[in-house]
Amino acid sequence: QLQLVESGGGLVQAGGSLRLSCAASGRTFSSYVMGWFRQAPGKEREFVAAISRSGLSTDYVDSVKGRFTISRDNAKNTVYLQMNSLQPEDTAVYYCSADPLGLSRAMGEYDYWGQGTQVTVSS
Repeated sequence: QLQLVESGGGLVQAGGSLRLSCAASGRTFSSYVMGWFRQAPGKEREFVAAISRSGLSTDYVDSVKGRFTISRDNAKNTVYLQMNSLQPEDTAVYYCSADPLGLSRAMGEYDYWGQGTQVTVSS
């Protein structure tokens, strides 16, 4: 089992920034591709970003490109999501996830999930 715990969510004004963290424990963190997903009220959970095991490759949904940055520190077993220029439409619960296979946007490939952290962006 891989346990994932997110932190760093909160309330921020439009144009502001937040940095989410996800701490992993239980298995070899560096063996997993890591992803961030989000779920807004009344909407399906959607892919936000993913990062390869080494951290050299990343992928982003178009709506966050240029504003969000995913990174990881394998020595600290932690993945981050730096979110800049936040907009009200970014309001959602953000989930950290781990994929034992390759870089993917498909939720079904992610085996482990955190409990989520709320991000609220006011206009």
